[in-house]
Formats: sequence, structure tokens, C-alpha cells
Amino acid sequence: MSDGMGGAAHLTVEDAADPGARAAVLDGLIAFNTARTGPGIFDATPLLVVLRDGAGAPIGGLVGRNRAGWLYVELLHIPESHRGQGLGREILGRAEEEARGRGLTGVWLETYAFQAPGFYARMGYTTVGTLPGCPPGQACHFLAKRLDGAPLETP
Repeated sequence: MSDGMGGAAHLTVEDAADPGARAAVLDGLIAFNTARTGPGIFDATPLLVVLRDGAGAPIGGLVGRNRAGWLYVELLHIPESHRGQGLGREILGRAEEEARGRGLTGVWLETYAFQAPGFYARMGYTTVGTLPGCPPGQACHFLAKRLDGAPLETP
């Protein structure tokens, strides 16, 4: 393998975060994708809906980002002491509202079988895929929802 710089390219396997290595992979992938889809589609603008305690400290909420014209919800957590009060609906609703304002098509996320697939179904999300045995003895569900209310289409 040539690395294009006169030396031999080689592979390494690493278990420590290397921001330079991540940037090389991400930047190359975004350039490849953008050449095929147009500018802006793969911008990763963050979106946070933060639940704060009375003193203003963050105690939960939602972390996501724009991803290929959709909002990808990476994390959603409500402390047990605050569950059952409608905060999950409110947090997800605020994220959906912001995604609409950004002109995104919809929202997608993943959740484990022991977490909240029923909650997302009640919020209008459709399971678009399941990975059995992830984690062992459970399953990971991938869910999505179009923000215009149209049904999800299969390519």
C-alpha cells in the first residue's frame, strides 16, 4: 500500500482516542458523501435539550445532532426521580420542534429493549430495524419518525 506520500501505508489497531485519526476518517468520509449529496447534508450541528435542577446544574436531557438531513438522537436520559412527569415527551417534543426549524426530514435513534421502545412508539416512532443479541440476551432497536407526518418509505 502506498500512502501517497512516498512511504508505505500500514495499519495500526489502537484503543486510545486520537483526535487526528478520527478527524482524518471523518473528514474523508464527509468529503466523499458531500460529493454525492451536495453541501450541508452532513453538517453535524449539535442539539441539546437539557434538564437542569433548581440550581441550574444539568441532570439529564437529550443530546443529538444533524445527520444526513435528519436529527440523530444520540442520548436521552431522565433521572429516575423525575420520571413519570411527562418530561420525556416534553424533551423529545422540543427536539422535534427544533429539528423542524432546521428543515430536517425527521428524527432517528436507537434504544435497547430494556429501555424505552414503547415510549418512542407512543410518540409516533416506527421500528426500522432490530439488532438481536445487542447487548447479549437483549436487542437494540432503531426507530425513526418523519416530521411531516408522512409514513416512512422503504428505499
